Amino acid sequence: MRPRTAQCRDEGGAVTVFFVLLVVAMVLVAGLVYDGGRLLAARREAQDAAQDAARAGAQALDIAAVRSGTTTLAPADAAAAARAWLASEGASGSVSVAGDTVSVSVQQPVRLALLALAGVPTRTVRAEASARIVEGVTGAES
Repeated sequence: MRPRTAQCRDEGGAVTVFFVLLVVAMVLVAGLVYDGGRLLAARREAQDAAQDAARAGAQALDIAAVRSGTTTLAPADAAAAARAWLASEGASGSVSVAGDTVSVSVQQPVRLALLALAGVPTRTVRAEASARIVEGVTGAES
């Protein structure tokens, strides 16, 4: 029969391994919560920037067409207005104008803080939005 102290010495390192695994798991869970929240916030900001840029582009109407009673976009002006809005927001993306619709796609890299420890340093969030002019809208009538 072995003394009781000998049995305790044989299992002494098991608690250390368990503690290390527990700490690693908790850091990963904290990283998912913290960095996941940052990704969701960045996604919302990218979506807002895309929507606002699309609206800014859709407001670039062809003035000569409006004066003649039709509502059409000036494609070059619409694309420039959307790009200018993106630049003012510090966002990067692409703009396309087709007919009466302005489409904007925004890509925004997000640096991860805690998940970088697990080998995931950055993620890119993407958002898309489009806006179009409404036919038959004219200025105020007197």
